[in-house]
Amino acid sequence: MAYARALIKLSGEALMGEKPYGIDPAIVQSIAQDVEKVVRNGTQLAIVVGGGNIFRGLKGSSEGMDRATADYVGMLATVMNAITLQDGLERTGVPTRVQTAIEMQEVAEPYIRRRAIRHLEKGRVVVFGAGCGNPYFTTDTTAALRAAEINADVVFKATKVDGVYDKDPQLFKDAIRYDNLNFQEVLSKEIAVMDSTAIALCKDNNIPIVVFNLFEPGNISKAVAGEPIGSRIGNQT
Repeated sequence: MAYARALIKLSGEALMGEKPYGIDPAIVQSIAQDVEKVVRNGTQLAIVVGGGNIFRGLKGSSEGMDRATADYVGMLATVMNAITLQDGLERTGVPTRVQTAIEMQEVAEPYIRRRAIRHLEKGRVVVFGAGCGNPYFTTDTTAALRAAEINADVVFKATKVDGVYDKDPQLFKDAIRYDNLNFQEVLSKEIAVMDSTAIALCKDNNIPIVVFNLFEPGNISKAVAGEPIGSRIGNQT
C-alpha cells in the first residue's frame, strides 16, 4: 500500500556520489527522476536535506570553531543543497518549493507549516533547508520534526547502504541486517540509524522510519509504494 504523504531525509553526502566534495549533477538528476514518478503517482512528498557534502557543523566545532557558529554554517550548506535539488526537480517537471528555517527571502520561502502543507496538497514537493533553525540539532532531528508537523505517514532515510545493520557492513563482512526493529530497541541498543532525539520524536508520534539504499535506481518509488525494501523501524516489529 502506497503512502499518501511521505518525508525523505537525504544526507548531504548522498549528493556527492563518487566525488570527494560538493554535488554530483548526475545524482541530483537520478533523484529527481525517481521523485517525479512518485509525485505523478499521487504521493505528497517533502524532503529534508543535510549539508555534510559542503560543511558539517560537528566537524567544524571539532576543529576549533564555536559549536553554534559551526552549526549555522552547516545550516547554510543545507540551503545550497536544497536549491540545487529544487533546480533538478523542476528541470524534471516537478513543481518544487524550498522553505528555510532561517529567513532568506531572495532565494526561498520562510518555513511556515500551513503553507508547506498547502504546497503538498497542490502536488508540489517541499524541500526544507537550514535544518530546524537552531544549533545543536541535526538534520535527522529536523526530518522527524517536520514529518510530525506536516502529518507525514513515514520518514524515509535514503543512505548508501541497504538498511540497518548491527555494525558497519562496509567494515565487517559478518554484519547482520535487520528487516524490522522497534524504536525501543534502537534507543536501548544505541543502533546507529538516526540520532536519539530523532528516534524519540518518531516514536512519540508513531511515525515509522524506513532506511534504504538511495543509489539503487527506482528505490524511492519502491519505498513509497510500500514495497519491503531496506529496514523498517516502528512501534511494533
